[in-house]
Amino acid sequence: MPQPDTRIVARLRAAGCVFAEEEARLLIEAAGTPEELDDLVSRRVAGEPLEPLLGWVGFCGLRLQVDPGVFVPRRRTELLARRAADFAAAAVETSGTAVVVDLCCGVGAIGAVVADRVPAAEVVASDLDPVAVGCARRNLPGGRVFAGDLFSALPSELRGRVDVLAVNAPYVPTDAIALMPPEARDHEPGMALDGGADGLDIHRRIAAEAGGWLAPGGVLLIEAGEEQAAVSAALFGAAGLRPRIESDDDLGATVVVASAPSA
Repeated sequence: MPQPDTRIVARLRAAGCVFAEEEARLLIEAAGTPEELDDLVSRRVAGEPLEPLLGWVGFCGLRLQVDPGVFVPRRRTELLARRAADFAAAAVETSGTAVVVDLCCGVGAIGAVVADRVPAAEVVASDLDPVAVGCARRNLPGGRVFAGDLFSALPSELRGRVDVLAVNAPYVPTDAIALMPPEARDHEPGMALDGGADGLDIHRRIAAEAGGWLAPGGVLLIEAGEEQAAVSAALFGAAGLRPRIESDDDLGATVVVASAPSA
């Protein structure tokens, strides 16, 4: 692979881009003209996230479309996506099908991984952000993607039928948003980041309703910060589910897994 223009690399490196050479290659690939390349580099140097400039993000081996202003899927969320696919595959093996809901779906990353790995699964997704919903509909062409607030967006026919409920809800404490990297703080929607005073406001709302949507023996998976996971697990335990905590040190990821009672 040819070396990218050293001037572009130098501009990116001076702006603090750790992987300047790789980013330069990707921006060159994305640009149609020298003028477009200069614009992309200038915007990256000014602090815009790389992925919306490229128009895509790599996630679990997939290339997912992302538009400017959306929440960009993090690599740590690959744990949640992989485990959702594992549970969906187990449900399909048992009953021939699986209803999987990607709640707070963003660009539909978790649902896209499940659909790719478990084609027999029925994937449904929803999010409050209309821009993210537009991306999710492109990343999940075979799924149903709805716009709305949490469970209110879902078709009522799914109540009591969801085998896998995968959630990457906002969980950053409000006061911690100011400490986030500018790429996230300044360019991603606050609704995708702000989890309230302790980061678990949305977890509480989900815990209050999830049991009514899960099928007997169904499972909920929700990402949390390592220091929040025990509190989040307790919320779902108090709601009648059986929680446990899974983590991946390589990804720096923590997921609360909460199972509904079997029939």
